[in-house]
Amino acid sequence: MRCQSNNELEALVEEAKQQTKYGKVADYIPALADADEDKLSVALYYPDGRCYSAGDTAENFTLQSISKVLTLALALMDRGEEYVFDHVGQEPTGDPFNSIAKLETNKPSKPLNPMINAGALAITHMIVGESVEDRLQRLLSFIRKLSGNPSITYNQIIAQSELETGHLNRSLCYFMKQHGVIDEPVEELMDLYTKQCAIEMNCLDLARVGCVLAMDGADPVTGEQIIPWDIARICKTFMVTCGMYNASGEFAIKVGIPAKSGVAGGVMGSLPRKCGIAICGPALDDKGNSIAGIKLLEMMSKKYSLSMF
Repeated sequence: MRCQSNNELEALVEEAKQQTKYGKVADYIPALADADEDKLSVALYYPDGRCYSAGDTAENFTLQSISKVLTLALALMDRGEEYVFDHVGQEPTGDPFNSIAKLETNKPSKPLNPMINAGALAITHMIVGESVEDRLQRLLSFIRKLSGNPSITYNQIIAQSELETGHLNRSLCYFMKQHGVIDEPVEELMDLYTKQCAIEMNCLDLARVGCVLAMDGADPVTGEQIIPWDIARICKTFMVTCGMYNASGEFAIKVGIPAKSGVAGGVMGSLPRKCGIAICGPALDDKGNSIAGIKLLEMMSKKYSLSMF
């Protein structure tokens, strides 16, 4: 896939990049700590195949929490809506993405939504397959199809780093296992989840994935319905209500685009029936969102009237 460089976008990127000095890379995952916090890039992919970009959009980054949207789509396709939401809720939370608090206080004790870590772990648990490798390959095949890039894989170094340091996620798993939300060995689920989060691609690939969701699950190039339209609708709704961690409400007001962020600095946006957007800016704000990426999306939304509201 080739994108056309855009001077207007380049100017917006340079302006938004000034925010990077106020952010910090995600050093709690050691392998992410080496990212260049001054970088920022963006790509927009349209249903007719047009693509515009600015910055170093060919550089790979790991999806991290952006993968939660894609595993949710696959789990819904595997298990159905009733099964999925019997085990994971559908409500936003004002708590941090890795909080255990609501698991302890909610009755029944299930994660509030699929975009927080507890909910995402429960969703990953639902992916059908005979083994961790089988489930991982199904997920990779699905993401390769969404992106149109058959070479997409996961970053083994980052996956291992997350596996070695993911003790809070293990705690979430054990709590959910105690309450019957998951029933597989915790280390197997952690193995799959960390590899899922370490799946990597560039902004051009991610913008195309965002475009598939924007087009209600249909491939913008072939027209194939990769994700059923009702599942694509559910995914975009969660992106609006929960996609930007506990800053989702403010983001909806200021930007108004269904979006999901990840702590490697990526953001995937899906503007319904219009385009897919991908941003990468590793410097994060205190909520875990790309600080310059959020600023860039605010400026783009205002300049191009992108808000869906």
